[in-house]
Amino acid sequence: MKIHDSKLIAECTSYDFKEMLERKKVKSWLKSVSAFANTDGGSLFYGVNDEGEIVGLENAQADADFISEMIKARLDPVPEVELIPIEIKGRTLLEVKVKSGVLTPYYYFQDGTRTAFVRIGNESVECNSQQLLSLVLKGTHMTWDSLPAQVEASKHSFIILANTFREQTHQEWNDKYLESFGLITSDGTLTNAGLLFADNCPVFQSRIFCTRWTGLYKDDAISSIEHRANLVLLLKYGMDFIKNYTMSGWVKMPDYRLNLPDYSDRAVFEGLVNHLIHRDYTVMGGEIHIDIYDDRVELVSPGAMLDGTQIQDRDIYNVPSIRRNPVIADVFTQLDYMEKRGSGLRKMLELTKTLPNFLPGKEPRYKTEASSFFTTFYNLNWGESGRIPVEAVADRVNSTLKKYPASGDGSVKIFGDTPKSSVKIFGDAPKPSVKQKRLGRTAQSILDLVISDGTISQDKMAEKIGVSKRAIEMQIANLKAKGLLVREGADHGGYWRIVVKP
Repeated sequence: MKIHDSKLIAECTSYDFKEMLERKKVKSWLKSVSAFANTDGGSLFYGVNDEGEIVGLENAQADADFISEMIKARLDPVPEVELIPIEIKGRTLLEVKVKSGVLTPYYYFQDGTRTAFVRIGNESVECNSQQLLSLVLKGTHMTWDSLPAQVEASKHSFIILANTFREQTHQEWNDKYLESFGLITSDGTLTNAGLLFADNCPVFQSRIFCTRWTGLYKDDAISSIEHRANLVLLLKYGMDFIKNYTMSGWVKMPDYRLNLPDYSDRAVFEGLVNHLIHRDYTVMGGEIHIDIYDDRVELVSPGAMLDGTQIQDRDIYNVPSIRRNPVIADVFTQLDYMEKRGSGLRKMLELTKTLPNFLPGKEPRYKTEASSFFTTFYNLNWGESGRIPVEAVADRVNSTLKKYPASGDGSVKIFGDTPKSSVKIFGDAPKPSVKQKRLGRTAQSILDLVISDGTISQDKMAEKIGVSKRAIEMQIANLKAKGLLVREGADHGGYWRIVVKP
């Protein structure tokens, strides 16, 4: 709350202004008490009009007594409330400070009807069925994915999960992990998360719809497919579809190959992981959608922000990491599919910015509408007039590139859902006086991996390339000495960046 010239600025998510206490219409303000208790807490200020002007109360003590009486009589359970009188320039205000509750939902009841409210923006609105279920789970200190599903674990197998765990972590799988991960209970019953990771996943809403559209809008579809499977397979199927229907180009530099992908593979992977983890699985008729257009890839899933705010109104770098499905999130963490801490939204931004052809304005964007969450990745090689020729992208990355002759056939290769093509871009430029020594296969592979995933570890590089970690360390030292590769930030939490130099 800020006070300026006898005004309060401003009515918002945490504050509600009331010019006077309405004793005959108690629901008009008790719903705000319910909403504050059910969300993040907040305050009602009595003696303040809608414009934030302080008008004061005639009898603050009597109003405080009535408010206290009505809260105890009409709210169940009774939330924790503090009544605070405030004197400003001879006028008395009354702040009703409501703490965020732990026994949610907090109902307003009258004439046999019980209604719970939540705070969205500067309004207190009645809970829908999904919000009410979330409040019930919060009040019992449970989440949907941790609830027992009343299905015997012995009737389901987890071969896909076990094999993926071995592949990702290089550790042996132990069936005891099922209980420690929260997939089965101590009495051998599957949780909802367990159902979602079982080989033959029976959860109907565990689906993704994948569509490659013609052009920039939902008009004609080039390809459309639905997958229904466990979460491990959904991640694989989704990424396979995206890779099959997006493009990746490269251009020959004097002594190495420079990849110029349309999208950061790792950023898109992080986006799909986030949608699988944070979607609202209580929406029975909902599923994740992957929509690929010429200029963007959109991911859409059921379930808006847990606190009811709109992500487009928040600062991405200051959004707390709150997990709707912590059991699912923990399993993906154990599979090394996501970091143990930090915001996935922030990581997607940082991964995209590590690409050599990144331009400001092409950052991933996030949006919530009604009960859905959207993530949009923009094609880095797409402009107002359509696809940017790869030679123009290369020239944009390094304005001095044309002074180099193209080695070999002087071509640029493009791969994707269109036929392969080569474009002559440099012509007959004079030969350099000093012949550049080409990078070795391992060094080139390191650059390729870094462009795909700027946060990749040296251990992962060694694993993917098939060499020792010592060989990776030597090649990275060489790339750093050539000025082609730099490390930004700490060893843990930082990222690699390709340096395009003349």
